[in-house]
Amino acid sequence: MVKIYYRGYILIRLKVIGTEWEVVKRLTNLRSNNPEEDWAVTYTTPVYGGWDLVAECKFTKLQELDKIVAYIRVDDDLSNWVEETTTLVSSKPDYPK
Repeated sequence: MVKIYYRGYILIRLKVIGTEWEVVKRLTNLRSNNPEEDWAVTYTTPVYGGWDLVAECKFTKLQELDKIVAYIRVDDDLSNWVEETTTLVSSKPDYPK
């Protein structure tokens, strides 16, 4: 059976300019280690414009997306570097594993 995922895009604004690649390092390959969950950050990159980074993630339940966003906001280092996030969510599950 093919598992279907939702996609989310987390736009990140930094309060400490110059930490872009540290944030990318922290989020690259971030995934759940709980066998009852199936979420992961699939891509993170710095971008130009009003936001400093974008992180793409996949998840099967909205509660899993909550865990990713909460991690970005409460991790000791990330919470010192990240000023603000905005999350965009796909409207239907269409991202096959």
